[in-house]
Amino acid sequence: MARTTNPFQFIQQVRAEVSKVVWPSRREVVLTTVMVFIMATLTAIFFALVDILIRTGLQGVLTLFG
Repeated sequence: MARTTNPFQFIQQVRAEVSKVVWPSRREVVLTTVMVFIMATLTAIFFALVDILIRTGLQGVLTLFG
């Protein structure tokens, strides 16, 4: 059976847990943001190249048999 806590105890527990949170520094946030943009760009380039390769191959097969 679940124990119930009164609202005052709940707020105390929430404040205690929030004080344990380690917030990233401004430098860490900027670096991770830049890394996300770099990885998104590399992924977009990769899938664009794969798309071009598949399209070229499919057009080659269709012209061969068409």
